[in-house]
Amino acid sequence: MTISELYIYPIKSLSGISVSEVIVEEKGFRNDRRFMLVTPEGEFMTQRTYHQMALLDVAIQQSDVSDEVLRVWHRHNPDNVLELPLTGGNSTETMLVNIWDSKDVLAQTVSDEADQWFSAVLGNACRLVFMPETTQRAVDPKYALDNDMVSFADGYPYLLISQASLDCLNDRLPEPMSMLRFRPNVVVEGTTPYEEDSWAEFRMGDLEFYGVKPCARCVLTTIDPETGEKGKEPLRTLTTYRKWNAKILFGQNVLAKLTGNPVLGTLRIGQLTEVLRYQEAWLAPPALNA
Repeated sequence: MTISELYIYPIKSLSGISVSEVIVEEKGFRNDRRFMLVTPEGEFMTQRTYHQMALLDVAIQQSDVSDEVLRVWHRHNPDNVLELPLTGGNSTETMLVNIWDSKDVLAQTVSDEADQWFSAVLGNACRLVFMPETTQRAVDPKYALDNDMVSFADGYPYLLISQASLDCLNDRLPEPMSMLRFRPNVVVEGTTPYEEDSWAEFRMGDLEFYGVKPCARCVLTTIDPETGEKGKEPLRTLTTYRKWNAKILFGQNVLAKLTGNPVLGTLRIGQLTEVLRYQEAWLAPPALNA
């Protein structure tokens, strides 16, 4: 089993970036969901409500005058580009923001320019915020293993999906879907379908990880990342064989084994994946040819 794809999502719920290697940190991959759009009142914004966010592309590039910058543009207007410092900028203004059950998380505002740009492009008043290193947002204590922290991701630092699981789903869909629908951080190939559900502890490259909970999927997966349009799939099909206690499960929420250092190491495409300990899966794997 090997790592076949790696992704980061610098701004929560905007397009992701496929990378060949990534630095693993305590809160997740470096530059993954360190930025987030919020309403003026501080409520997090996602494609679930604002479908046009799917059409905002991002890239990390070397600036002519400084270090790497984050570039953002609307897919239908690629000449209107916003550049942002990867470190969040020099603003000293902060605000409290909410992400699901995480209330009053301290965030740093980025700039009036960023707020105005996103508000105009999305047609809704919003603000762009950044998570400084000093902000500590805890993983749900029911699943945390070692005072685990998370960025602006929904709830966990990493999401892993096997290519075999997507292939199994695509065999059931009227039209196949890309992995981008599910916004993973890591894709692994060489497994059986949904084998990742049973991984309690595993190693990727030189780093150890824990599979703590299957990922419950929502209507965001029904937003086409290419068009921003909403449909019924894949939830309609997943409901037929991946439903557990009224939740639809696809992918595994993952925590890294912490070392006491903020930087844990590096993952690269092609590195081996080895399961160290199995657990009982929440759902039985689908029958072959079912």
